[in-house]
Amino acid sequence: MHSKAFAPEYQGALTDLSVNSSLTDVLAKGTRHLRAAQDSGSQQEVARSGLAVAEAHRRLGNVKEADQAWKASYRAARSAGDMGAMAWALWSGGTLARQRGALALAFRLLGLAAEMGKRGGDVVARGYSLAGLAETGRIQGDYQAVAVLHEQLLAEARKRGEARHTVWALEGIAQIHRNTGSYDTALAMFEEAAEIAGKADDRRGRAWALRGMADIVSLRDDPERALALLAEAELTCREMKLSSALAYNHKMRANVLFRARRYDEAREVYEEALAEFRAMSEPRGEALARLGLVKALAQLGRDHAETAADLDELRRTLDRIGLRHAREMVDKAHAELGVAPLATAAGEEDGHR
Repeated sequence: MHSKAFAPEYQGALTDLSVNSSLTDVLAKGTRHLRAAQDSGSQQEVARSGLAVAEAHRRLGNVKEADQAWKASYRAARSAGDMGAMAWALWSGGTLARQRGALALAFRLLGLAAEMGKRGGDVVARGYSLAGLAETGRIQGDYQAVAVLHEQLLAEARKRGEARHTVWALEGIAQIHRNTGSYDTALAMFEEAAEIAGKADDRRGRAWALRGMADIVSLRDDPERALALLAEAELTCREMKLSSALAYNHKMRANVLFRARRYDEAREVYEEALAEFRAMSEPRGEALARLGLVKALAQLGRDHAETAADLDELRRTLDRIGLRHAREMVDKAHAELGVAPLATAAGEEDGHR
């Protein structure tokens, strides 16, 4: 049995905010309370109000503002000697680092957050930080290293009846299964995540689960159902102002259109997603949207040499970010499009030499 989803990142005077609160509302209310806390001199409340401000900015794609806000929250928490609040600020900073493609920094900040949460006795902050570490490793493609951690976090979330974390863990494990070719298992887990999120009124979690379902359904050659699932998820993304989730939704919509050989439509939606990712400085999403766009343009008759040049550039970009699975996608694109990689010097091929 799962409880209703809640948002532990909304703390102090902001605990009445819902997991489904519009991010623009969260930002407005968080900013008001932050100013009031600054006027009152309560560093603990500055830290907790500042966390909500940082998270709203991050999810809205306001990278610079989010970076400033989590650091200010951390400084206030440290001044107050509140290790729990320090853990939450570090978690926010680590999550932002992952969003920006700075995976090494994400690992460092989230590791510090987990340790601080343990020292401060904040079980939820520690759990969120460990989940962040697991997600960072999964995004990097290090499935063996994080699969066990995902399973442990899922078991703990189920035991405590925490719907939001159960949904998150199910989606993470499902994505690993999807990326390793176990589509039946992945679909079943995405469907369970969507059901739990729906019952717990976790609209954000359900939107991400629907996106995962659409991916698998599309791979099974049912593009219309996949597009319908994405349309449902998009409504939530727009109503809650989930900028990053909306961009990933559009990228998946383009993927579905591409698989259905509707290349011109796919090109348009990839371009839309690419612009959205660039606006929020999200290099992982940008690289994936660029890869889709390159493939769509190739199918529309683009010159092979230009396609090869773009794929080689993407390969270097993904190597720099450290995204192993995405790098494999570029290699597969060469074979799929019948485009040979450009000749490169050995030293350029391996940046570690």
